[in-house]
Amino acid sequence: MVGLAPPEHPLISVMNYADVQMPEGFTEMRAILDFYYITLKRGFKNKLQYGQQTYDFDEGLMGFMAPNQLISGGGPSPEDDLKGWIMLIHPDFIWNTSLATKIKKYEFFGYAVHEALFLSDKEETIVNGIVGAIKNEYHSNIDAFSKQIIISHIENLLSYVERFYNRQYITREKSNHQILEKLDMLLTTYFNDGDLVSRGLPTVQYISDTLHISQNYLRGLLKMYTGKNTQQHIHDMLVDRAKEKLSTTDLSVSEIAYELGFEHPQSFSKLFKKKTNMSPSEFRILYH
Repeated sequence: MVGLAPPEHPLISVMNYADVQMPEGFTEMRAILDFYYITLKRGFKNKLQYGQQTYDFDEGLMGFMAPNQLISGGGPSPEDDLKGWIMLIHPDFIWNTSLATKIKKYEFFGYAVHEALFLSDKEETIVNGIVGAIKNEYHSNIDAFSKQIIISHIENLLSYVERFYNRQYITREKSNHQILEKLDMLLTTYFNDGDLVSRGLPTVQYISDTLHISQNYLRGLLKMYTGKNTQQHIHDMLVDRAKEKLSTTDLSVSEIAYELGFEHPQSFSKLFKKKTNMSPSEFRILYH
């Protein structure tokens, strides 16, 4: 469709954007690919929505998608000086290798369309060097060593990407803190509404949908700044609310558990003791 030559390897391929020839009249693409999709673009003028913010591709952005995710958006404009590459990796290529299980821990495949990766010139040079090595290896004669060498290069690439995302959390501290502030405001409002009996505790899905960011990105952000995941953050705020009720009201432990959305008081007491090393009754004694 876009004028590319057949791939030289059936399960992994690196394509240069400079070789892409968009069909006449092309305005938008919608496709579901069977591959892990890694891309780096420069000179792309169209704006894309990533989570809560709109980014362009002027500064070299990387994006990541796992297999069977929908890719959609407008194509390059005639005035674009599009550069960069797309790497596609079929899951069968990493089957029965060290990467088969390891690749699932890279959360950026889950939130690729929510938070693209910005690269400095130095970082881009590192990434392009690794991708060039992958391309050179599968261009060479395939032998008994080729697959493991390519797998090693991919693992090296993903390790660098993980490091660069971690750097991005730090360098975009103001933006990330705004998300965390919105999270705390959201949970405070949710708990203050006093309707936990019918609504139950807020779910991670509800929070990520309300904040317009993916569950994986939110979890990664919280781990970076607090060392805890989203569920743990919810439970911490819940326990703080329980402490307030235990120390300032005469409600029974069962009544407090019910008001906080627990169907069974035992579940509430178990969570409270796990977080505080005290039962709710023991905590209450401290204030009475």
